[in-house]
Formats: sequence, structure tokens, C-alpha cells
Amino acid sequence: MSASCQDHLGNTTTKKRDFRKTELATITMIAIGSLLVLSAFMALSVTVSATAASSPSSSQGFNQPGNVLITDQFNNRVIEVNPLTKDIVWSFGSSNPNLCNPGPNSVIGSNDAERVGNGITLISGTGIPAGVPGTKACVDNRVIAVDQAGNIVWQYGQAGKTGSGPDLLNTPVFAIQLPNHDILITDQGNNRIIEVNLQKQIVWSYGPKSGPGALNSPNSAELLPNGHILIADENNNRVIEITRSGQIVWEYSQGLNTAAFASRLPNGDTLIVDSGHSRVIVVTPAKQIVFQYFTNTSPNSNTSPDPSNAVRLSNGDTMIADQFNSRVILINPQKQIVWQYGMTNVTGHGFDQLFDPYTGFVIGDYTGQTIPPTNFFP
Repeated sequence: MSASCQDHLGNTTTKKRDFRKTELATITMIAIGSLLVLSAFMALSVTVSATAASSPSSSQGFNQPGNVLITDQFNNRVIEVNPLTKDIVWSFGSSNPNLCNPGPNSVIGSNDAERVGNGITLISGTGIPAGVPGTKACVDNRVIAVDQAGNIVWQYGQAGKTGSGPDLLNTPVFAIQLPNHDILITDQGNNRIIEVNLQKQIVWSYGPKSGPGALNSPNSAELLPNGHILIADENNNRVIEITRSGQIVWEYSQGLNTAAFASRLPNGDTLIVDSGHSRVIVVTPAKQIVFQYFTNTSPNSNTSPDPSNAVRLSNGDTMIADQFNSRVILINPQKQIVWQYGMTNVTGHGFDQLFDPYTGFVIGDYTGQTIPPTNFFP
């Protein structure tokens, strides 16, 4: 769900952004921002050293381990950021929230971007529904693979077209590359998860029309080491683990309201983004909560920021896309914010600004995530 007023299926869920742009708030924000930048040089260098042979320098360029890849949803772009300088070292898209131009060199309302083999970025063109202030409603419905130069080297789905037949999607929100080079797509509007090979053939799908396994706006799907699929079944307010034959073997729903993302951590625990409660939790296989963090407690925070994605890094920190706070944050195990990109609850497309980001990933760190093959093409 990426709209502040509607979900991708058009269901109205009135959300109001708390724009408190008083002089005092601005001064407070600048002071906090300064502290966060100082923290970034300490905390992110630790994160980078866990994923790279050396810490990045201020000249760190494209596809360097430790850089942060962000889907800047309503700015219609994907950006790669040097965490130390906050410089954008790579971008794809228009940076214009009022431009409807799905096609070459552009993406609309992306909800996910993954850095895969050969420096290729796998991007979900989710689209923007009507009713999002400051944007233009626009259909995209593509999953695209983009190289460093911005060329689309692979695509599934057709720009501006909606459907469920061959080479058609309806609001794709998440896509990853599997070790066998196939693409696993969360096709939210069609309430299905599909596996598509690079020849654009659907080789596996999950999406029962009825019964306990029926999905309701799924928002992510990850391949687990045991071959099962972990699905954030967003509007069913649950996370399910299914076998390839479609059997549910594990489910967590206790107290969830809009399950936006889930990943299985190396110790067997499951990280879940409970978006409707503005929190990230970690639960054990026995369904006990062992970690909880709320994103709406910061100064100037939106009361309902609806975080949309979170990943646990190899050093124990957690990166969170805090959607309607228009920021990506990094918290340490003590739940302190040690790095931030974007100004809390302020939208924009200038330096250190975002417009409702949907995902944020540290390049080279796939902790709890599906690791892509070294080469995009076999």
C-alpha cells in the first residue's frame, strides 16, 4: 500500500500528513539533522565495514557496498546514496511527482528496487493511484531491470496496461531475482505471487481465489533457504510461510494491522513491518515478540507514518523506510537512530529530501533477504 489516501486497489483510507512547519520545528529539525549526520559517520562506517573490504570515501561511486538504495516513491525515482556524504551517486526516473511517463528512462511510484548482479537494479513500477496530494495519478505496471546507464535490459509487464494475462501485471509492488535467475513478483492487484523466467514465462504462481490461503493485497515475497516462500499478506494482516505446493506451514497475525514486509533472519526469527501500527517487530518461530520499534515517536513525526519496509543488517542495525515521514532511518540494537536520509515529515526532491520512500537497502548486505545470482543473465 503506497498511497496516503488510498491503497493500490482504490480503497479509501484517509491519511493526513502532519505538516508542522513552524519556525521552532525547523530549528529543531536542523539541530537533530546535524546530530544525525555526525552519527552517520560513526554508525554507517561500521555497517559498511561489515559488507565491504574497506570503508567508503567521500568519492564513493556507483554500486559500492555500503551505499543505500532507496525507492523515492512519489518522486518517481530510485536513488543510490553515499551514506557518508548523502550525495546521490546514481538515480533512475524523473524526480517529478506530477509527470506521468511510464516507459524508457522512467518509473512511476516505485515500491521496490533491488540491486542484483552486474550492477543491475530490479525495479517495480507500482504506479500512483488517484488522491495522493502533490502527485499525478498514473499507471505503470512493469517490473524492469535497469543497467547503470539507465537502459532497460529486461521487462515484464507493459507500461500503462493492467491485466493478469501473459506479460501483464496489476500493481506490482515487490520483485526479487532468485538464485535460478527467475524473477519472483508480488503482483498485488491480482492477489498473486508469480515466478517468471527471463523468457517471460510464468513457471510458478500462488494466489488461491478462496479459502485460508487466499491473499489480500500481498506486499512482499521472499524465498527462504528451505525453498518455502515468505509472504507479507498485507490486507489480511498476516505473514505466511508456504511450501511450493501452496501449503501454509507457518503464520503470524497476532496484533498486526497492514503487514507490509517480512523477512526471515539467520537465527530463524521473522522481521515484520506492522505498518498500520507504525512499528517494526521481530518474532520467534514460537511467535514471541523479541524486538519492537515504533517510528512515530521522533520529534515532528507524522502520527501515522506507515513504515513500509525494514531490513536487519549484518551488524545488527535495522534500516527502515519510514514512508509518510519521508525518511529512511538506521537504528542500532539499542533503538537509537544513528543515520537518516530525508527530513522527518517534510517532502521534497532536493538534497537530503524524499517523498514517501518505500524501501531502503544497503548494497551488498542481504541479511534475511533472497541473495541474487552474481550475474543477472545466465
